Amino acid sequence: MNFDLTDDQRKRYDEVFDGVRESLGAPSGPGAGAGGFTRDRWKEAARLGLVGLCIPGEYGGGGLGALDTALSLEAFGRGCPDTGLVFAVSAHLLACAVPIRDFAGEQVRADLLGGLASGELIAANAMTEDEAGSDVGTLATVAVRDGDDYVLDGEKSFASNAPVADVLVTYATTDPKAGYLGLTAFAGRTGRPGVTVGEPFDKMGLHGCQAGRVTFTGYRIPSSHLLGAEGTGAAVFQHSMGWERACLFAGYLGLMDRQLDACVEHARQRRQFGRHLGGFQAVSHRIAAMKQRLEAARLLLYRACWLLDQQRDHTLAVALAKVAASEAAVANSLDAVQIFGGSGFRTETGIEQHLRDSIPSTIFSGTSEVQRELVARELGL
Repeated sequence: MNFDLTDDQRKRYDEVFDGVRESLGAPSGPGAGAGGFTRDRWKEAARLGLVGLCIPGEYGGGGLGALDTALSLEAFGRGCPDTGLVFAVSAHLLACAVPIRDFAGEQVRADLLGGLASGELIAANAMTEDEAGSDVGTLATVAVRDGDDYVLDGEKSFASNAPVADVLVTYATTDPKAGYLGLTAFAGRTGRPGVTVGEPFDKMGLHGCQAGRVTFTGYRIPSSHLLGAEGTGAAVFQHSMGWERACLFAGYLGLMDRQLDACVEHARQRRQFGRHLGGFQAVSHRIAAMKQRLEAARLLLYRACWLLDQQRDHTLAVALAKVAASEAAVANSLDAVQIFGGSGFRTETGIEQHLRDSIPSTIFSGTSEVQRELVARELGL
């Protein structure tokens, strides 16, 4: 059992971290990460190769596996104070490019993957509906076959990247009587008749990733744009979620690394009652607990990605990693605010932004409750 990264992995991590820190902002600072999405910052992430990490090289991507993709996203999250941008890139890549890569026909792959890898195209995953969040087997959006096309009608309630997206990966019911076996996945373009994207939501955090509603009204998608076969949408979605749950949360590992560095530095410099904060056990033990959560999450996440790369059963490992990383991010962010005290509550330090960016991590990509249910099922309960 070898816990070392290879020389190539270390080099890639360092190159991504240095490039991100130089071009997308210092790791900390006043109001870090509080801004919104900009095309210029997206293009910069694309220049660094981040929007195409696991897209095959023949389409201009990095051709990386799950673990190497996660390591690059971890370096991205550590070097970039805009966790919303890290999330936006990860959603584009893992929830959209991955199912197109693995399930689209060659014509669609050729049409879309090059633009997704270069950053010319931005992708959004439109799955969630008002009455179908965790319960994705009850989609109200329907797709009806009409000749060589499918006609979609319905509304998606929360699609990350949608307000700026050029490509939509979406899911609809093609056989209402078949339950989750009646779902079908599609890849379509925005800016065509029948698709309307709403205004960006006002959100607690992740401001660098715009999200909004998507409404389909007689939206026609050629049958050639199916991802997989009709009725296999649930399998396509679970495949993409395996990649997302395993790799996306590496960005939060990076955030926690950056956060921990800030807390250690603050505890060394800040003095109260004639002593440095780090000299108080209440503070030093809190920081030790932050490190413990981070490293435990890191090991679980790396193992989940390794299993994914080995094409071995990864359901249990991915669920454990997702819970560990997301809940560690929230707990560590709460601790960071406490360690910084009043200054941690103020937006200018960027510390409270960590918490607001971390809170949704236990909700998206399957809630903590859903992940624990998956764990229980894998254990035979």
